[in-house]
This record gives sequence, C-alpha cells and structure tokens, in this order.
Amino acid sequence: MDQAEQLRILKSNQVSRPLARIITVTSGKGGVGKSNTSINLAIQLKKMGQRVIILDADFGLANIEIMFGAIPKHNLCDLIYQGKNIKDIITWGPMDVGFISGGSGIAGMSNLNRDYLNYIIQNLVELDTLADVIIVDTGAGISDSVLEFLVAGGEVLLVTTPEPTSITDSYSLLKALSRHPRYHKNNVEIKMIANRVAKPEDGVVLFNKLNAVVERYLKMPISYLGSVPQDDKLMKSVMQQTPVSLQYPDAKSSLAYVEMACKLMNKEDAAKRPKRGMAAFFSHIVAARKSM
Repeated sequence: MDQAEQLRILKSNQVSRPLARIITVTSGKGGVGKSNTSINLAIQLKKMGQRVIILDADFGLANIEIMFGAIPKHNLCDLIYQGKNIKDIITWGPMDVGFISGGSGIAGMSNLNRDYLNYIIQNLVELDTLADVIIVDTGAGISDSVLEFLVAGGEVLLVTTPEPTSITDSYSLLKALSRHPRYHKNNVEIKMIANRVAKPEDGVVLFNKLNAVVERYLKMPISYLGSVPQDDKLMKSVMQQTPVSLQYPDAKSSLAYVEMACKLMNKEDAAKRPKRGMAAFFSHIVAARKSM
C-alpha cells in the first residue's frame, strides 16, 4: 500500500469526526497587511464564538508571533522530527486564539517515510477537534508552496492594496493559480480584501479593476469580501504588538474586520460550503509535493 492510499484511508476514517473550516490568507506581494488580516479576523471570529487556530505558513518569517507578542516554544518541525504532539506545538495568544509556527516543517513532509507521515497526519487531524476555523497565513507571491496551500484550502482571502504593484502582483498570483494542475474554479473560492483604502468606495473600485481583467483573461470567479481603511490606530497596535481588534476595538479598522468576519460567518454561505478538515488539507499538500 503506497502513501497516497494510506492518506485516502485516513481521510475516509475522518467522516464521523468534526471538520474544521480552512481559510487561507494570501497576497501577491509582501507588506500589504496579510498577517494583520489573519490575526484580526481570527480575533473577530473568536469573539463570535468560534475556536480559531492560525497556522503560520510564511516560512522564514515570524509575523504572527511578533504581532501576537508571544514566542512559541515549538513549531511544526518539532512535531515532525522531535516527537511532539499537536497540543505541544500550539501557542495560545490573546483571547485564546492559537497559532502554530510552520517553520520549514511542511516543506519536508514529502520526504518522510510512511510511519512518520501517518503519525504527523493523525496529529494534525486532531486540530479539527480543537478548532472550528483554521486560518492558514501563507507566504506572499507565487511560489509553488503558496499555490499548493491555495488549492488545498479551497477558501482563499486575497489581500490587495491600491498600490499599482499590489494590483499587478495579485493578478499574477491569480494567473499562476489558474494554471495550477489541481485548480478548478468549482473547488477554490476566492474573496478579495482591499486593504489600506482611503474610503470604502475605493475598495469597491479596486475590486472592480482587478475583477475586470481576471474575468476577461482568466475566466476565474472572484468576489469581494470588504475593505480595511488606512488607520493610524492599526499602525499603533502593530508597534504595541497587540491586534487592533483588541487594543482599539472601536477603531475604524477594527469595525471593518468585524464586518468581514460577519460575512464569513453568513449561515447561508456556510451551508453551501463543505468543510475539508486538516486531513484533506495536508494529504493534498503531501500528494502535491510527491508528484514534483
């Protein structure tokens, strides 16, 4: 029995277990507020009663832990190579939002033998019992690892700013995603977030610009989740290493995150969207890496 078959059996055994909702947050370029978006949406979803864990998959950077003001004792590599279990590698931040530092652990998963792989996947599946929503904060850009996360997750939030380079890079990311061999428009739902806009109408204009070229050249459906205004209080909260949603809950950026979190939790949309859970997510990642 090969590893792919082992993973299929493992996934089939998870049917009776709860499945977490996987939300992948990405951007075409760095510095557009992707990690801030992940953290503040996590806080707002937690306020709405959801159990939330963030997987920091931005390899080589530690944005989530810096913004949380918390230093993790362990990361995903310790689960893979040091025999730690899933609860050991979760760091609990403000409001008991958990986060897992990915390190370079995921990149090495395809090189593991069957026993190691089964152990890791079984541990990761436990996240479905610990969280209702798992937010995957990817790296920026169009690397193979980022595209694999987007295809595996199925629900993508694309953070874009009004800067021309951000718009161009967002289009490049979507173009690369549309050409991915495992991408299918019916399996990947993409929502754009307009960050650092002067006023809400600018966010709509930004989405319409991007959507026009995406519709024309890529035939790829994307939708608009909302906008986050330029906000001095958000910048202050970053310097204070506390999410703006906690430090300044009435700030205009905090209220924007509230509105987007409410849209994400819309009951009608949720009923249409099947939850994939972590077994499906990571088995997809591993299978993709093994085919490379």
